Amino acid sequence: MITKELDRAGFPVALISAMYPVAEQVGASRIVKGVSIPHPCGDPSLPAEIDAQLRQEIVETALKALQSEVKAPTV
Repeated sequence: MITKELDRAGFPVALISAMYPVAEQVGASRIVKGVSIPHPCGDPSLPAEIDAQLRQEIVETALKALQSEVKAPTV
């Protein structure tokens, strides 16, 4: 998985995925739980304002994950 290789090269990566168990199994270091497979960073069935808030929360979580040191996969 490319996230693992980028991390090895010294580039911190936060993977947003609805399939976080698979991301853990392949060794991604920083995993952020996404909403669904076709829409990991939002939910188009929600009203626009609520969807925007959800997307912001997911991205903020990913940015916080990038700032953390990890030794093993972290969800």
